[in-house]
Amino acid sequence: MVERVEVGPVTIGGGRLAVIAGTCVIESLDLCLRVGRTVKAACDELGLGYIFKASFDKANRTSLGSFRGLGLGQGLEVLAAVKQELGVPVLTDIHESGQAEPVARVVDVLQIPAFLARQTDLLVAAARTGRAINVKKAQFMAPWDMRAVVEKVTEAGNRRLLLTERGACFGYNNLVVDFRSLPVMRSLGFPVVYDATHSLQLPGGQGNASGAQREYAPHLMRAAAAVGIDALFVETHPEPARALSDAAAQLPLAEVPALLRTARAIHEVIQG
Repeated sequence: MVERVEVGPVTIGGGRLAVIAGTCVIESLDLCLRVGRTVKAACDELGLGYIFKASFDKANRTSLGSFRGLGLGQGLEVLAAVKQELGVPVLTDIHESGQAEPVARVVDVLQIPAFLARQTDLLVAAARTGRAINVKKAQFMAPWDMRAVVEKVTEAGNRRLLLTERGACFGYNNLVVDFRSLPVMRSLGFPVVYDATHSLQLPGGQGNASGAQREYAPHLMRAAAAVGIDALFVETHPEPARALSDAAAQLPLAEVPALLRTARAIHEVIQG
């Protein structure tokens, strides 16, 4: 039996497909609203629950000089405005234990970045806020290793947990998706999410930035939906080439509605 995680009006688990989507990093309120409105309209048309995603800080950028975001204070103001304007739950990353409580006052889902999935203090601090938590499986972890993550979060008193597949290290500067990880992680009793954009990253592949092979995103999204997922995670931008973070990985905003339509159709077939 897989838990159902309720995030405001959105249910993750229980047979319905949800969408977590937005920009990689908060560049501006206007951009977040533009992206959020477009994805929300597509999700409303398709009957999909929608959670807006954007990061106030990207603490794991390849280069010291890379844009990291607007910071905690201004970033939370933007997320609060998006939540108010669009009427949707919002998700953002935290990187340090001390960020959990202030971020939880604004956002609905705390996300633990893949590089930090083993950080016990961070997981426990997030769990104790009572907010839903999305933990991305680290690129260096096997899917069954996520059992320890589940134990840390649930023993801290929180069962509002999502587990995300975002690719595994495949030699240097490359990732590969082992789709066995989806049913393996679901067997731990919590909903699984497929990250359609970070799974195609080439970490550090451009020397001072990460590359990506986003042309394969539609193929892997279809595969994940066919294997079985509870939510789809997508980072998107109106002009990916001009994005200030993950320019090579983010999907063009105009293409997202059609991709969601296909994913939903496959999901419905699998659900019977």
